[in-house]
Amino acid sequence: MSVTTISKQGDIAVVTVDNPPVNALGRDLRQALWDAVATLDADPEVRAVVLICAGRTFIAGADVREFGKPPEPPHLPDLVDRIEGAQKPWVAAIHGSALGGGFEVALGCRFRVALESASVGLPEVSLGIIPGASGTVRTPRVAGVAAAVELVTSGRPVRAKKALEMGLIDDVIAGDLLAGAVEFARASLGEPLPLPVSQRPVADPGDDFWTAQEAAVGKAAKGAAAPLRALASVRKAATAPFAEAMAYERQTFLDLRGTDQAAALRAVFFAERGAPRPAHLGDAKAAALKSVAVIGGGTMGAGIIAALRDAGLPVTLIERDDEAVARGLANLRKIVDGGVKRGKLTEAQAEARMQGVTGTTDYAALADVDMVIEAVFEEIGVKREVFAALDRHCRADAILATNTSYLDPRDIAEGVSNPGRFIGLHFFSPANVMKLLEIVPVPETSAQTLATGFALAKTLGKIPVQAGICEGFIGNRILKRYRAAAEDLVRKGVAIADVDAAMRGFGMAMGPFEAQDLGGLDIAWLQREGARAAGQDVPETLGDVLVTAGRKGQKTGGGWYDYAEGDRKPRPSATVTGLLGERIGTGAAMSLEEIADHLVAQMAAEGQAILDEGIAHQPSDIDLVEIHGYGFPRWRGGPMFIASRKG
Repeated sequence: MSVTTISKQGDIAVVTVDNPPVNALGRDLRQALWDAVATLDADPEVRAVVLICAGRTFIAGADVREFGKPPEPPHLPDLVDRIEGAQKPWVAAIHGSALGGGFEVALGCRFRVALESASVGLPEVSLGIIPGASGTVRTPRVAGVAAAVELVTSGRPVRAKKALEMGLIDDVIAGDLLAGAVEFARASLGEPLPLPVSQRPVADPGDDFWTAQEAAVGKAAKGAAAPLRALASVRKAATAPFAEAMAYERQTFLDLRGTDQAAALRAVFFAERGAPRPAHLGDAKAAALKSVAVIGGGTMGAGIIAALRDAGLPVTLIERDDEAVARGLANLRKIVDGGVKRGKLTEAQAEARMQGVTGTTDYAALADVDMVIEAVFEEIGVKREVFAALDRHCRADAILATNTSYLDPRDIAEGVSNPGRFIGLHFFSPANVMKLLEIVPVPETSAQTLATGFALAKTLGKIPVQAGICEGFIGNRILKRYRAAAEDLVRKGVAIADVDAAMRGFGMAMGPFEAQDLGGLDIAWLQREGARAAGQDVPETLGDVLVTAGRKGQKTGGGWYDYAEGDRKPRPSATVTGLLGERIGTGAAMSLEEIADHLVAQMAAEGQAILDEGIAHQPSDIDLVEIHGYGFPRWRGGPMFIASRKG
């Protein structure tokens, strides 16, 4: 079946791309567009061409099936040149997303128009590469250098309205896209045509601009190579002739394509692509979710409610008394108001978020909800009381979920009728921001309930990973080993500050000790104390020594480090050295790279144990947990990816 068709509306030809599911630029489509240029140039009745796509999107980018394979002709840069050099002007009519190679094809057209809901972008840096078919070279010629830098170094797409303001497109079409694009094309024939993009001038903003951009992009990249290489390619486009800039872009693209970073980011891309609907779900159908309740309006509960409201789901909040209901709604209001301050929400949208929440103490309000998510205090007795009440008041088919981080979901579900509807949904705080959702079924969880958990994650825009039942599930179990390994290095004489510096240098936002000071050392201490109280043999940690001495982190003015009042800058602490005394060594000789390698290897070793026990389905699931739940640098691919590359 042909991936393109050609029709006519008078003297305007319409080339329709139909290559489901996302009109990807595979070889067949590139060839079909290549041939269409010749066909329409030879047609004397055609004065202009509209390029439009069937289905849910414009050309969304490269064909992922070709990733890592040698490219076949016609090559994309040549196709873009061919469209630009056509005798009849082409108009790209964009709906959905025009991303990567799709937007580069649009840049080859003389004009670009789009529906208001459409978006355009050059996300290649998210795959460890840069645009390779003129994205860094043509973009500054249509929108200026500043806009090009923003687009290609961040990889973030922009909606049509902003794209018009930036100069990336020529018009926003209201109503029918094809009719509007044909009308635009016909009107353009009555005016002098703009120069082909490759012939348009571009102004070099000067050395000061580039120096500032190098600093800003480098800081945002956090060790990723592609953003700075993309910036360099835009600079070349602003300071060299078009052909020379194109050669530079193409060579940079080819240089990056084979790097470890590109391989890592491709692996993450494919893992994320498969996460919302893993193969082991089979044909299981998710239940419809039209309303959700959340039990508990604390930090976690409010964050979960915010995530649900962002997805448009009405929510009922249940708390133990009226005062707690008011606090829960106030916690939600803080989140919503924060969205307004950051420009993420309008005042009207914020009010709509709040209006969609009903707060009450009456469990009878849950009679018709489709799902309930429990987010109360992490204590088994409290949680069991909640689920006993839910069992009495909810529909027999309502899905009941717990947000526990450490407790055994089987113990929480004890006594719940129809346990097939029970599941663990471990959100990460702040739940409205963090993308990871660990999905933890109990043995009785039905296939439909499990599928519904994954469907909810997709609705909320989260990355779901199924985890088996063990202490800490996947993420917190690896975190425990990571922290223990970091403490072990300190016991051997490695400086606390060196451990943190090593992990920051590796690409983490914080080292393990800085992160504990921020979150509070007492959180993990309480877990260990609970285990000891239950009769488990839990050895004393260095963190225990600090908490016992009242050092719980930033909130007490000191944890692993000292903190001045009103200042979060960590300072090495003589008090900590004194408290830990003979428990720690001195002057162990390890480079920062060796420290990071050791700690990542410990994470991978725990990940392998998790795989061996069947707690995780595949190595990439563990990598997704670390990336989206714990700040592991995306461009590293995850601890399991690193271990696989090292053999």
